[in-house]
Amino acid sequence: MRLAEMIKKMGPSSEPELDIPAKNCYRMVILGSSKVGKTAIVSRFLTGRFEDQYTPTIEDFHRKFYSIRGEVYQLDILDTSGNHPFPAMRRLSILTGDVFILVFSLDNRDSFEEVQRLKQQILETKSCLKNKTKENIDVPLVICGNKGDRDFYREVDPREIEQLVGPDPKKCAYFEISAKKNSSLDQMFQALFTMAKLPSEMSPDLHRKVSVQYCDLLHKKALKSKKLLKEGSAGDGGGEAYGIVAPFARRPSVHSDLMYIREKAIRGSQTKDKERCVIS
Repeated sequence: MRLAEMIKKMGPSSEPELDIPAKNCYRMVILGSSKVGKTAIVSRFLTGRFEDQYTPTIEDFHRKFYSIRGEVYQLDILDTSGNHPFPAMRRLSILTGDVFILVFSLDNRDSFEEVQRLKQQILETKSCLKNKTKENIDVPLVICGNKGDRDFYREVDPREIEQLVGPDPKKCAYFEISAKKNSSLDQMFQALFTMAKLPSEMSPDLHRKVSVQYCDLLHKKALKSKKLLKEGSAGDGGGEAYGIVAPFARRPSVHSDLMYIREKAIRGSQTKDKERCVIS
């Protein structure tokens, strides 16, 4: 089934099973205190727009599909609350997350200290899941100091940020950004996807943003010219990477999340077994 056809089957009351390999399904989790700009970053990622009006987030879930070099990818985006209403749900969000963005405001020390706690919680939670130590766990993670467009008194010493990020940019990277002015966001996303070994084309500036209707238009145009338009194939716009924001996406149930964690854990152990075989 083609990508456009799969997405068209999605509706507000259905959770279709899309034929996308588990290895191509990822979840990006955005964490941080309230009012630091998490939702603004998500909005930039999905639509390229900046929402100036602040609305408190309880938890927002989005889904985006990509067609890149003949492969289809699914990226779920979880925009979390900064108020920690349910610690168990926060832990579940971390367990299901594959890549993480931690956000603080450069003029708010409390939000930086919250990011310090969140990084430790992510490493501890993931190390328990994968039976590793915090020092040896690899979690694709970037830390963002947002609101860099403002004139402000900096409440966080750069040396503290360096200490939190650590010496290895392949494990954790830091970016000073402005969601309002859209500065350094593309570089941040590219660094995050590189850490996760995901296609760089998933970054907003490296793929074409299209609608489901546009996918259908491309397909019909290809059929009229007696060509089969396949994602990632050459001709009629099929050679470029593109991304589609799924309509009516809703957060999976707790049961689905637990199954997702189990599948990821199994796949991780299988990969480890293969590595052992190669080494031996």
